Amino acid sequence: MRKTVSYIFLASVLLACAAKKPEKRSRFLSGFRTEYNTLFNAKDALNTEFTERSNAHKDNFYAPYINILTYEEQPVGSDIGQSAAFAESSAGRKPGSALPANAAGEAKGATILEIAEAKALKTIDKYSVIRDGQEKNDKIFDAYITLAQARIYMGKNLQALDALSTLMVKMREDKRLPLAKIYQGLAYAKMDDHFKAHEIFAGLKNSDLKKDYRKLLSIYYAESLLEAGKKEAAVAELSSAFEVNSNRKLKSRIAYLRGQVLAELGKSALARESFESAYKYANDFEFEVKSQVEIAKTYNSKDDYSGARKYLEGISKKGTYASRKNEFYYALGLMAANAGKKAEAQDYFRKSLAEKVSDPQIRGLSYYEIGRGYLNDNEYIAAGAYYDSAVSVMTYEPTRVLLQEQTNNIKKLARNYYLVRKNDSMLALAAMNDADRITYFSKYIDDLKAKEDAMERERVRAERTKGFDTGDYSSNSVFASGNGSFENFGAAGKGFYFANTGAVSRGSSEFKNIWGTRSLADNWRYSAKMSSLEDEKNEALGLTSVADPRRFETSFYIEKIPRDQASLTKLKFARDTASLGMGIMYDDYFSNTPLATKTLYDLVDKKPEEKIMLQALYEIFSMNYEDNPAASERAKQILLTDYPYTSYAEFARNPRNSNFLKSNPEAENAYQTSFALYQGEQFDASRQLVEESLARFPKDALVPKFSLLNAMIAGKTSGKEVMILQLEQIALNYENSAEGEKAREMLKWLKSDLKMQMTDEKGNVLKAGNNVPATPKAAVPTQEEVQKNHLLEQKQLQMEMGNEVMSTEAQQKKQNVPVRK
Repeated sequence: MRKTVSYIFLASVLLACAAKKPEKRSRFLSGFRTEYNTLFNAKDALNTEFTERSNAHKDNFYAPYINILTYEEQPVGSDIGQSAAFAESSAGRKPGSALPANAAGEAKGATILEIAEAKALKTIDKYSVIRDGQEKNDKIFDAYITLAQARIYMGKNLQALDALSTLMVKMREDKRLPLAKIYQGLAYAKMDDHFKAHEIFAGLKNSDLKKDYRKLLSIYYAESLLEAGKKEAAVAELSSAFEVNSNRKLKSRIAYLRGQVLAELGKSALARESFESAYKYANDFEFEVKSQVEIAKTYNSKDDYSGARKYLEGISKKGTYASRKNEFYYALGLMAANAGKKAEAQDYFRKSLAEKVSDPQIRGLSYYEIGRGYLNDNEYIAAGAYYDSAVSVMTYEPTRVLLQEQTNNIKKLARNYYLVRKNDSMLALAAMNDADRITYFSKYIDDLKAKEDAMERERVRAERTKGFDTGDYSSNSVFASGNGSFENFGAAGKGFYFANTGAVSRGSSEFKNIWGTRSLADNWRYSAKMSSLEDEKNEALGLTSVADPRRFETSFYIEKIPRDQASLTKLKFARDTASLGMGIMYDDYFSNTPLATKTLYDLVDKKPEEKIMLQALYEIFSMNYEDNPAASERAKQILLTDYPYTSYAEFARNPRNSNFLKSNPEAENAYQTSFALYQGEQFDASRQLVEESLARFPKDALVPKFSLLNAMIAGKTSGKEVMILQLEQIALNYENSAEGEKAREMLKWLKSDLKMQMTDEKGNVLKAGNNVPATPKAAVPTQEEVQKNHLLEQKQLQMEMGNEVMSTEAQQKKQNVPVRK
């Protein structure tokens, strides 16, 4: 009876507590049910999400930085789960995707994070115990943290901050509040409010934290600093994180990220030490290999290249590392390139291509490095072909897109480059006398005979060895098997391999995965590709690969040389135009201003027609006058000396400037003096003072006014045409200023067509046929012309200092003219 009564009493108490408001609930019973009921389900849902992300996670070693935390282990400082970088998509199920139907007892289509959020909210609502405005159920803290994490991972950062703020108010005396502040900083960091995040993290760093909390803080703080672009501070915080964390895998990832940042800062020796630590602590084979590749990238000519090369070559032959030979050869190629051993580097990159593919991105990077070698040697067709191959196999999209754009630019440059070479050769041959031509082509024929003899010997050798077994039965061959015969890609006992379409399809896919798309040819790994590139190059140079019966006769080539002046002029114009385009491309596409300048100066020395000459000189001056004035000086002097009355010369005198400073008092005095001289018709003295002022104050706010005054002086001394050129340049350079507007108004008048009208001595207009002389001795201006001249004089008078001097920053802001680049 007592047992029955006890059960009834206990049930009554439980029912009574369940119905009570938060202020009247039992702390003990609420805590017990919170831990083993709804909160358990919330944590379980969140950990399910983390487990799936962990299983799907794959590091992207080609992005600028890796994430420190992965999804395989519990986060430091909490039993809920890892929490870094969950907004990143992964290779498997995307974060936050839906559960299967009826999973966790929820409706079909709900995501795991939504379930965790709902369960956490339910826990807070049902089991909260409030006394005097404070939460007395300790387990509610975990519910709020679970709620905040779920929302952060769903991208609901404001809602997460709201939950954390409520927690800090209701449990302000709880010793676990530093953990809530860490997640508060993380939410701000996810919102890109790095100032607020750093303020929170810095405050926590200076407080007395538990070791587990300090581990979590160091990681989040370092990543936030890095995202904010504070790389030096991030390196220091990563060093702290490396020391405070004891987990080997975590230490390895921290060291790897620190190495990436140091390498970006140009600190190769320190970066190598970090990557060596990453390799030392790595517990993942992929991580070990990539660490070795990064170590190789940090070597240069001052380091022990030979020792590092010997080490890498050694480990590439050991055990499972042998399956990654292509990656180690790529790393060796980078080391050799950094040490200045160009030929050796190219050899390693080719060896990387010859090995079985373990990482398509590495294969693409090897193609890229070979192509870059050709690009540096001006072999643009070969460079373009290897860049194409790199684009076709790369897996990291940002690099692939950039490389595709560069490939297109190389192809454009190649067309100009080989056109210039071809036309240069034709023009040089046309300038030779007959004896020189015969000597030149005799040598060419001798080289051609030697080349064909070598090819014939190779063909005979191949015929003699034809039929002998030359197959590749190494462990890397796709046809290798344990018994030394063809691998049976189909089911056993199904007959001849090539009769099984399924097996052939699988074998073809495997071949393409390893070697890429290859044409059917002998020595297809390399020789066929180079042969086709040579054919393309010859075609671009106008050389035929077809064996003509007369190819050993000098007359066969001499007959093709153009002799008439029209053909030679056409060749020269095409060459000069292509050279101009090539110089501009070097600067615009590859940012190689020195090579662009040299190419354009070579064009100038060949004396092209005036239009091309002016454009070349303008490009040289425009790309150099700010950063390398010495390189632009020759172009400027040619423009000012040989083409003084062109808009290009005006640009050289007064290039665009969008960075004017405040007006200088000396410049104001100079302007007043020069304007006074202009009004007194002392034009030469005024012009000299204006030119001196422009040279002394190139960034003064009065530069546009000096330029406009100079144009007015030119109109008085050199005529209408020169004035128009200078006004056009002012309208272009200062289009958003008052001077630019005035220049445009004056140009409209100066360029307008005014018909000449004849008048008698009294000013009456004479009509045709009234004995009007064919060539009058003098023309009296019409009333309209007088009005136009009066308008121009008014425009000139508007330049007086009282109305015109710009010395305020407000007027300066109107100057917003971009430079050419």
